[in-house]
Amino acid sequence: MKRLLTAAALIPVVTYVVLFAHTWLFLAVLVAVAVLSYHEYNSVAANYGFGEPGPLGFGLGLLLLAWQGEAWMVILGAALLALTFAMRADDLSKALPRAALLLTGVVYVFGCWKCAIPLREANPHWLMYALLVNWTGDGGAYYIGRKFGKHKMAPRVSPKKSWEGAAASVAASALLAGAYLVGFVGVSIPVAIALTVAVNAAGQLGDLVESAIKRGAGVKDSSAILPGHGGFLDRVDSTLFALPVLLAYLKLAA
Repeated sequence: MKRLLTAAALIPVVTYVVLFAHTWLFLAVLVAVAVLSYHEYNSVAANYGFGEPGPLGFGLGLLLLAWQGEAWMVILGAALLALTFAMRADDLSKALPRAALLLTGVVYVFGCWKCAIPLREANPHWLMYALLVNWTGDGGAYYIGRKFGKHKMAPRVSPKKSWEGAAASVAASALLAGAYLVGFVGVSIPVAIALTVAVNAAGQLGDLVESAIKRGAGVKDSSAILPGHGGFLDRVDSTLFALPVLLAYLKLAA
């Protein structure tokens, strides 16, 4: 019930921001979401024992979001700064892992959220579609996998995930999000199905990656901010992987 109530409260707000809000409001919400996501990543990363990535990650991440030129320049600068600041550690054996955690977080969180900007600029419905793929997929995987899941998908990483749930996730996304794409963007049905399968697969991989990060850190959830869902990063882990895949398709198809 908590899971449904949380979704019911968030979905209308997110839909309004993505489809109807002024650009400045959309960007403000995007920045807030990215900062909150990185805050949770920062806390999880600290459990690896190499030290918290710290405030530098927030600054570099916001710079990456705001940067109008080639993103690789920011990523290169972030890597150099991460290595430089990590050398200040008392235990130099932790310097390189700490720098790696910082840079990974900047690219993983802020880099993926940055993809939302050109998607919305191309057409707000592209961004809405990306979110729908993961919303419908997560719902299908949760309810079908919970009842019928017998064959474990990745027991070492996420024991509750099953191949039956993964198949239900793809089917639900293809049916609902695919229909949205056909109706509001105007792509053909075969393209909608193929693209939805690819974006859904990326989202499921993102879910497993975040599960592996948490398991390595020895934590169950990234936080407890969303009743029934765990942390904010737990809710958007699929989206973080889906956005770059969808943006890559748009750039290649242009």
